[in-house]
Amino acid sequence: MDTPMRMTLLRSALVIVTLAIWNVPPASAQQAQQPVQRLTVDDAVRLALENNLGIQIVRFSPQIQDLAVALARSAWIPTFTSTLQGASTDTPNTSFLSGSQGNKTTDRRLTDNVGVTQFTPWGGSYNVGWDSSRATTTNLFSNFSPTLRSSLSLHIQQPLMRNFDIDSFRQQLLVSQKNRETSDVEVQQTVATTSRAVRDAYWDLAYANASLVVQQQSLDLARESLRETNSRIEIGTTPPIDAVEAQAEVALRDEAVIVAQAQIETAQDALRALILNQSSPDFWTTRIEPSDLPAFQPVTVDVDAAVRNALQMRTDLQQARKSIEANDISIRYFRNQTLPDVTAAFDYGLTGLGGTQFVRGAGFPGPIVGQTQRSFGSVLGDLFQNQFPSWTLSLNVSYPLGNSQQAASLARAQLQSSQATTQLKNAELQVVTQVRTISRQVQTNQKRVDSTRASRGLSEQKLDAEQKKLAAGTSTTFIVFQAQRDLAQARNNELSAILDYNRSVVDFETIQLAPIAGSAGGVTSVTAAAATTITAAGAGTTATAGATR
Repeated sequence: MDTPMRMTLLRSALVIVTLAIWNVPPASAQQAQQPVQRLTVDDAVRLALENNLGIQIVRFSPQIQDLAVALARSAWIPTFTSTLQGASTDTPNTSFLSGSQGNKTTDRRLTDNVGVTQFTPWGGSYNVGWDSSRATTTNLFSNFSPTLRSSLSLHIQQPLMRNFDIDSFRQQLLVSQKNRETSDVEVQQTVATTSRAVRDAYWDLAYANASLVVQQQSLDLARESLRETNSRIEIGTTPPIDAVEAQAEVALRDEAVIVAQAQIETAQDALRALILNQSSPDFWTTRIEPSDLPAFQPVTVDVDAAVRNALQMRTDLQQARKSIEANDISIRYFRNQTLPDVTAAFDYGLTGLGGTQFVRGAGFPGPIVGQTQRSFGSVLGDLFQNQFPSWTLSLNVSYPLGNSQQAASLARAQLQSSQATTQLKNAELQVVTQVRTISRQVQTNQKRVDSTRASRGLSEQKLDAEQKKLAAGTSTTFIVFQAQRDLAQARNNELSAILDYNRSVVDFETIQLAPIAGSAGGVTSVTAAAATTITAAGAGTTATAGATR
């Protein structure tokens, strides 16, 4: 017996001894103790949409971007202000004109202010304020004590050129809305790529199960050959040495069964991590049984329709286009910033006065001979009757002489936009190449299935013929074992071709919606190439869109 054959027998014996020492139940007994969940491929995708952590993570992005949009909108929220202040001042008298008896003049004041300030969606702003005060003084020259004052003021400022069509606030809002749209596209991309991964993992598990059946069939054939060899040895038609070869073949195929069982466990873990809820107590013990077999269902491939669909629906292209749209918003803002700064301002104010007014006699300052009262209601009457109005209208113009920072920012943004547009065209070309390549893979794998299916049928016929020859004494056990190996390989080749075909169909559907890692053409995502970031120089804003995941 040669050395490789001895090593194979030794490995098989070690496995059997190890299982016996540790009292490990067979795989079928272990599986019987575990909860089983039978799933179709669509069920697996549905569970992934509910439980997959990657999808759960990316679903936070739209919520985060909603808050960014709300933050940008907050620039136009009116601001309410209110101030209440009391003050008292004692001033030493330095001359007889200080206006107070004794050595000091005392002034006390209580003021109240209420106002509303707001930026308008047209780049302007307004401020409305209402002031009230009550003041007392010991100054003999004052005609009022206490003095009641109230005033109403209105300030309006509106740019007429620069910041009229768009300003930094509106730019940030529009860019935030584009980023919000991009986050929705990111969710679609993650769902598409995760669905592809789930389908691939599902078919991997189905293939592993089918491969185990093939290996078990091959083991059964080897055991049957061993039984027939022992029968021929007993009747003396075959030398005893042939039993060693048959036993070695059984051990070799038993090892293949063990490896196939391990592949099933690996495929179970891969699919489990994609579709099951990890917080479930039986997460690691639940066995997933695919109810769909890796069947061969030929599909019609319409390359032209797939290309049109990909150019319209591909998430990375959508992200690149939204990035360009965000850049266009920034260009619009920078172009507006190159205009002259022409700002109109209007101020309007009303004043009312009241309190205790002294009536003076002749002389300077004249003795107080009486007093009149003007209540706070009279003061408000002065305001609402527009008794003491004042207004100011101004027009301010400024424009830089020479090359401005705004002009340089505009030129830079336009170049970046041209670059991003060219990158998008290149990305579209790569997408078309990927779609065409994967469509050819579908057609190639379909032909492979037909070829491997025919090869498997011929291998079955060959094994049947060699077994009949062996029974007639015109063949050898070696040739029969070789035919059995060829049949097992042909069956695996057919399963592999069907798996590759199903995968290529999934890839063909996915490549029209989202980029695929390692896809043909050498490009996994074109978003990063087309995305451009433009910083508004001097404005403190950044326009970013097209984040890649």
